[in-house]
Amino acid sequence: MYEQWVNIYQTARESSGLTQEKAAERIGVSVESIRVYEAGKRIPPDDVVVRMIDIYNTQYLAYQHLRQNVMAASAIMPQNLKILSLPEAILRLQKEVSDFVKLRDEMIDITCDGIISDDERPAWNTIVKELNDITEAIMNLKFVPGLPDKGKHDGK
Repeated sequence: MYEQWVNIYQTARESSGLTQEKAAERIGVSVESIRVYEAGKRIPPDDVVVRMIDIYNTQYLAYQHLRQNVMAASAIMPQNLKILSLPEAILRLQKEVSDFVKLRDEMIDITCDGIISDDERPAWNTIVKELNDITEAIMNLKFVPGLPDKGKHDGK
């Protein structure tokens, strides 16, 4: 895990084509700060990571940063998110939504009384798994390489 963590900031910077010097200038930190972040000697503060995400044009860095540095995020975020092409991401999302829709009536039946009984628990766990699969598919779509990030290109 250490090696993976060490490389996320460097990998993001290098994929953007920036040198440490140019990245430091654009982010507003020292070159030494970039070096220690990339060497794993210090975790960059969230505001610096937000600037990295913007300057390196990669929302995926946010996912990696949270998974590796925030225990609560690590516990609930998809573990092995893969970067997919746009067609793959769209098809995956459509498949996961379709799988969930098949369970809609069962979800209503289980939850309409406000109680999930022991005999309903296995079906409920399947429904929650499908919801988690939709969340992961949405993240796959969000992180498709080359798509505009976080609405910055449309004035939001």
